[in-house]
Amino acid sequence: MAHIVIIGAGIGGMPCAYELREMLPKEHRITVVSAVDYFQFVPSNPWIAVGWRQREEIVLKIAPLLEKKGIAFIPSAVSAIDAPGNQLTLANGQTLAYDYLVITTGPKLSFDEVPGAGPAAHGGGGHTHSVCSVDHAEAFWRDYQEFLKNPGPIIVGAMPGASCFGPAYEFAFIVDADLRKRKLRHKVPMTYVTSEPYIGHLGLGGVGDSKSMLESELRNHDIKWITSAKTTQVEAGKLFTTQLDDQGNVLKQHELPFQLAMMLPAFKGVEPVAAVPNLCNPRGFVLIDEYQRSKAYKNIFSAGVCVAIPPVEVTPVPTGAPKTGYMIETMTSAIAHNIADELAGRPATAQGTWNAICLADMGDTGAAFVALPQIPPRNVNWFKKGKWVHLAKVAFEKYFLSKMKSGNSEPIYEKYVLKALGIVRLTDR
Repeated sequence: MAHIVIIGAGIGGMPCAYELREMLPKEHRITVVSAVDYFQFVPSNPWIAVGWRQREEIVLKIAPLLEKKGIAFIPSAVSAIDAPGNQLTLANGQTLAYDYLVITTGPKLSFDEVPGAGPAAHGGGGHTHSVCSVDHAEAFWRDYQEFLKNPGPIIVGAMPGASCFGPAYEFAFIVDADLRKRKLRHKVPMTYVTSEPYIGHLGLGGVGDSKSMLESELRNHDIKWITSAKTTQVEAGKLFTTQLDDQGNVLKQHELPFQLAMMLPAFKGVEPVAAVPNLCNPRGFVLIDEYQRSKAYKNIFSAGVCVAIPPVEVTPVPTGAPKTGYMIETMTSAIAHNIADELAGRPATAQGTWNAICLADMGDTGAAFVALPQIPPRNVNWFKKGKWVHLAKVAFEKYFLSKMKSGNSEPIYEKYVLKALGIVRLTDR
């Protein structure tokens, strides 16, 4: 009998637990450990931030969902990992032995890399907001309600080293749409400030026509932009950023006033994971092989934002490669198959496709891209916009939350509809 422990209960950890439970005989135990006792659907956080959703609409209590599937749950942070000894130490003082460990923690939000950045209540300097968690989104909503009484400039974007740019674009357009509905948009100058070398880079070197389409949308919504922006400091009401040229030389210094700012931070690995010898790269991301397995510890697997993926290309200001939701699910499927195979005496052979599907809401329309695989060169590479994307994003939110409630890791209609489009989780090698 094996004990599989999963650290993290987000978009990677929950589907991984469900899929492992479906694949493994009942004598094998599965335990999920999470620092919080709830699952949050992170893609809906921009809607929370402008009051289009309430917390209870996108948050689910974890324990009853896992328990009905025969999966144990411990609501506690991990304080240390003894990888050679196959044991965790939890913040609640408990120790937990494992045969296999799956790391799906998500990232540490590295606000401290830019002085003054980030919400004060969540480890930041207190002058910018984030939509990386439901708590962050609620904090923006509280300040946004006061802002609406006396509106002024807004800055939205991403800090140096950031890797998740889609939500920044999405948030800029959602705030624009909300202000227009309130007939306040004419009082709010908006600037998109990003470490990307050009609009639509997305940390991916662009996808299809993302550059021209997103530039056009920003112009049409009267949102100015600064690219290759190396944000260096934030003060109350002022953001300092250095714009670089293609060779990395200083092009212009900017001091941008704001009343509200939402700047996505760079990511790092969480401390107890980063502290394990030989497990991670210098930024604390888990080094994995093609089977999602640690290169140093053969019984440790990892998936999601916490794994090490090199940047798609060198950019004047550092940018990382994003890990999108479906891409993460291809990773967790590979992990489930590989652990199941090893327990059955077969070698691990499953590899995730790392295919990417992204739906970004823009208020009453939206933008979508498909990158197969996400990391170039790609077999499929397109970027489209239209009202259908807005509707699809709303539907996907309901669908994914329903999937988490039911505990079905890949409903049959998802499997075959996506397969018909050439989108699959595992390679056929």
